[in-house]
Amino acid sequence: MNKLGVHALVWAGDLSPESTRKVITQTKAAGFDLIELSLHGPKVMDLSLTRDLLQEHNLEIGCSRGLTFDADISSEDPAVVSRGMALLEEGVRITAELGGAYFGGILYSAMGKYAAPITAKGRQNAVESLKRIAELAQKKNVTLGLEVVNRYESNLLNTASQALGMLDEIGAPNVVVHLDTYHMNIEECDFMQPVLQCGERLGYVHIGESNRGYLGSGTIDFAQFFHALAMIDYKGVVTFESFSSAVVNEQLSNALAIWRNLWDDSMDLAAHARGFIAGGLNAATKAKLHR
Repeated sequence: MNKLGVHALVWAGDLSPESTRKVITQTKAAGFDLIELSLHGPKVMDLSLTRDLLQEHNLEIGCSRGLTFDADISSEDPAVVSRGMALLEEGVRITAELGGAYFGGILYSAMGKYAAPITAKGRQNAVESLKRIAELAQKKNVTLGLEVVNRYESNLLNTASQALGMLDEIGAPNVVVHLDTYHMNIEECDFMQPVLQCGERLGYVHIGESNRGYLGSGTIDFAQFFHALAMIDYKGVVTFESFSSAVVNEQLSNALAIWRNLWDDSMDLAAHARGFIAGGLNAATKAKLHR
């Protein structure tokens, strides 16, 4: 069985001590194995408390973030690149301090809509920066995941093939592809070929519906996606991600354009998602075994 995770924004919009306690206890109560914490605003997090709560509830941790336009390693401005590097170094350090082994997301550019295509120099800056971050992460036993996102959230990696090309350029064993069904639904031709293309270089998965709400309420062909995961014998984490204006982290919610309320009951949403994902993965594995 794959370990199943859930994004913290299903439960709370910040990581204050009170919210952190809620996030971790509710994640355990809903039956998940891992909680993914967004590091948009990590300075408010009590690392010691978070680490203790994770151990108390026997939960694993993954961390994620996207860069900002004033701290973007794909910029041509060295000062902007330097600020982006600082955010990535901080993310690796926090992940390791919490006992985590995965730090992913839009680590290669700002999270937002660009006004122009990536430049050759900007791409080169991103690759060189990630080479250095990968070295730091490897020393701390952290894997970096490059999340492939849609054209409105980055101008650099919008498809699995683009991410694989960047992995080749970075050339580090601890950098993997991170696929997300929400973004695949916008940019990829189907939910099968990108997964098969990635193969063993697929290191992390986000499960999100086309409308960001309840799984099965939108247009995504989850059966095809789960079948593809079974075909490559994917053993990694599968994390549920959903956003609503009911739970708001202002910086992240605005960047993701979460303008409407898709759900109110976090536990009902999460419990439904866990059952949906586990059922889909099991069905795909059984179908593979009986071929």
